[in-house]
Amino acid sequence: MLRTIPPAIAAIAPNGQLTVAQKRRLVLDLALKRVKPGTGSALEFMRRRTAMKIWPDLRPILTDIAWVIVGAVATRAYMPERETKDLDILVHIDDGEEAVECLKLAGYQVVSKLGVPGYLLRSPEGIEVDIIFGNYPWLEEGLAQPNRDVVGLPVLDLPYLVLMKSLSPPGWNIGEVITMLGLATNEELARVRKTVKRYAPDMLDDLETMIYLGQLEMQMPS
Repeated sequence: MLRTIPPAIAAIAPNGQLTVAQKRRLVLDLALKRVKPGTGSALEFMRRRTAMKIWPDLRPILTDIAWVIVGAVATRAYMPERETKDLDILVHIDDGEEAVECLKLAGYQVVSKLGVPGYLLRSPEGIEVDIIFGNYPWLEEGLAQPNRDVVGLPVLDLPYLVLMKSLSPPGWNIGEVITMLGLATNEELARVRKTVKRYAPDMLDDLETMIYLGQLEMQMPS
């Protein structure tokens, strides 16, 4: 059963610059005005998990470093796989430079720094890999308790992926978050709510809106 939609709050900053939370709220308010039941895709398709794109398996390289897949590649563990040109991985900031050195020894080339702490590298096969150096309050938990995609690669577990995508600027990953939450089980949603309450309690109302939108998206059109 769908939960009550939380009040929409979309305050504009006095200086005209929106915070990540304000941008997220504006996107959600717009979605609430336009939402209709059903995605246009069969629910059976939406629940299918695939790994059609073959990404580098970094497990034999980063043997002593905790890491997880984030970004678009991670979402295929929770929603239909989508096209993307690079693999994003997350390590603790204290392990970042060591992880880069391990990848370089395995033939990866450093291309450039990222806009966030970390580097863009290119594999010997020419595949781009973004390695993000994280320092999130939940990071140790997230690295210690990864989920696995259908081929066994470690991906960031859903509660932490929701946090990362919802709180990261510029905050336009909301569509993916909504879809993942709409496909989540009740047990998964309980864990998401518990994690968000612990690490980002100010986001709880927005979380309920995203769950509502996701569940509505998964309903059959009338």
